[in-house]
Amino acid sequence: MNTTFTLATYAVTLLLLGLSSFKSKNKTRLALKKAWRMFWAVLPQFIAILLLVGLLLAILRPETIQRAIGSESGFLGLLVSALIGTVTMVPVLIAFPLASRLMENGAGVAQTAAFIATLTTVGIVTLPLETRYLGKKVAILRNLLFFLFALGTASVMGVALG
Repeated sequence: MNTTFTLATYAVTLLLLGLSSFKSKNKTRLALKKAWRMFWAVLPQFIAILLLVGLLLAILRPETIQRAIGSESGFLGLLVSALIGTVTMVPVLIAFPLASRLMENGAGVAQTAAFIATLTTVGIVTLPLETRYLGKKVAILRNLLFFLFALGTASVMGVALG
């Protein structure tokens, strides 16, 4: 990432934090305390996932990733990536750095897009919960439509960016 962009993001964040504090010191303090507690609550999961991803990338050689979900893997690689995303339960915060590492190790654009799209919109793991609140038919239809939409979106991204 561009250092200038990073510094500008920090500067804007500090400016907005200052404006918030100027408007209401109490609300800003409460928001920062809540954010700090959330950070500590998520940190163990974050570290565990980073270790798991690091381990997987250490075990899988770039050639293996490229063969399985590289740009030359075609529709089968797209489908594999989409299916992996469908059954993976990873916070979105982790998904983008993970996708970046996959691409650095040979994953294709369309395949990575399919992984992220299904990871964030299709939930096989959460299907029982969805079924309870939405009903079986709606939950299955929603997941199926989002899976198909993810494949379509990933294909378009593969053509546009690949």
